[in-house]
Amino acid sequence: MAPKLLALSSLSSICPFPIPNSSPSSLNIYKFHTSKPTLIFCKSTEPQTISESEPEGYGAAAPTRGDIYLQRQQVVAASSSVLATTKKKKKKKDNIFKISNLAPCCYGCGAPLHTLEVDAPGYVDQETYDLKKKHHQLRKILCGRCRLLSHGHMITAVGGNGGYSGGKQFVTAEELREKLSHVRHEKTLIVKLVDIVDFNGSFLARVRDLAGANPIILVITKVDLLPKDTDLNCVGDWVVEATMKKKLNVLSVHLTSSKSLVGISGVVSEIQKEKKGRDVYILGSANVGKSAFINALLNTMSYKDPVAASARKYKPIQSAVPGTTLGPIPIDAFLGGEKLYDTPGVHLHHRQAAVIHAEDLPTLAPQSRLRGQVFPSSGQNLDSQIANQMRSSGLSGLSIFWGGLVRIDVLKVLPETCLTFYGPKALQIHVVPTEEADEFYQKELGVLLTPPTGKEKADDWMGLETKRHLQIKYEDIERPTCDVAISGLGWFSVVPVNKSAGISNPVSEVTAGELTFIVHVPKPVEIFVRSPMPVGKAGGQWYDYRELTEEELEVRPKWFF
Repeated sequence: MAPKLLALSSLSSICPFPIPNSSPSSLNIYKFHTSKPTLIFCKSTEPQTISESEPEGYGAAAPTRGDIYLQRQQVVAASSSVLATTKKKKKKKDNIFKISNLAPCCYGCGAPLHTLEVDAPGYVDQETYDLKKKHHQLRKILCGRCRLLSHGHMITAVGGNGGYSGGKQFVTAEELREKLSHVRHEKTLIVKLVDIVDFNGSFLARVRDLAGANPIILVITKVDLLPKDTDLNCVGDWVVEATMKKKLNVLSVHLTSSKSLVGISGVVSEIQKEKKGRDVYILGSANVGKSAFINALLNTMSYKDPVAASARKYKPIQSAVPGTTLGPIPIDAFLGGEKLYDTPGVHLHHRQAAVIHAEDLPTLAPQSRLRGQVFPSSGQNLDSQIANQMRSSGLSGLSIFWGGLVRIDVLKVLPETCLTFYGPKALQIHVVPTEEADEFYQKELGVLLTPPTGKEKADDWMGLETKRHLQIKYEDIERPTCDVAISGLGWFSVVPVNKSAGISNPVSEVTAGELTFIVHVPKPVEIFVRSPMPVGKAGGQWYDYRELTEEELEVRPKWFF
């Protein structure tokens, strides 16, 4: 704004001495010598206006220099009090959501350290606690529970999970979720992990309730478990398509393996690019592989970052027990001072891990590449009655048990229809006529049908109470119609006509139709019907890439491996 000339009347109102002559010619006597114009900003709680018609006074009535000084001091004091009150309220609000770093925690699981209960997470004997406290090393202690977990012991800590009813040494799933409530109120970078074997069960579709509006990098873990000769280009496109259907906006998608370090360097580059001075939080469902991913992340970063190399000495504990991590664990992993947080897994009641006993949990975790179990196939030894029935009507009228956790009643299929199971090797497949299925399940549960393992656990087993009636429509008989995913376990794909199964029946001439199944699972476990995942060598042959519009290309996230 250009400076304006003041009228003489206005000049006399702000001048501390009287002007004897107000004519323009006599004004030349009074010259103001200034090198540069100076701007003075005054803060006030109320707007003040200078009116030309109502001056503060002339001559002796004008305010003195002392009055002007006092008035300015009052304005500054009032402004300071208002600013102090605003900062105090803002600081009080921020303290509600900040993680308390006052209580030292176990670096392996994040549980607060104590010396009271031996069986509780975070327990340390008194002598060790006093010694570490004396040397200011309390944040470098591993609690007793983490030591047992590192040696393969299966010790749960989440109340109501894995068959435990809870107690003083346990925390609830709600309490663990509450420990993540502050994340949505902070400016952070979210790295969300999803298990490729349990894609739908571990996806966390409502992750925005935890992450808020923070940017998300989607990391798919355990891709090394996919069947041999799987084309990761097809899998990456399939994952992006599934993510877009869930309407979750992400920065990028990465296919990784914490065991073989595939794709980890790409995640490191993306984090360094997007964190922009913010802390990084690793989020995911329980037992999705967060601690293993962080160890792989630190291992990759340590080659160029000395801070990450030193952080590898005190890294989180890895275990097959859901709920290994019990609190946010801050890790100094970046040269810029930002922190990397390992967080407690989000416990989902609809996964198989929430219903089986803790001793059976390792059976749900595949340790090697998945190999699809095709049923029926020519190399299987079947009872003569079942073999004759399959020759006449295929799988119709049969019930297939996947361990003791899943039962599939086949109501109506084509004679050449087959099912391919992808999941833990410990779960065996057994087939009986549907009219004998109930009796067979009661007799063989805990013996042939495991988990649960043993008759004692089978007596306390809740059974397969949930039934879902599936009517699956197909158009192409020689490619998988869909996948039926069991939350926390794996999936089986449905192929209307399998020419390579060795079935003697002639190939059906039907090109379209409907298949009918009834799937039984334990009560809280969910069943997902999805588009088939292109796994194995055959998946790369039948998978079709969808043509995208320009608008979709702009919104669609890129994927890397």
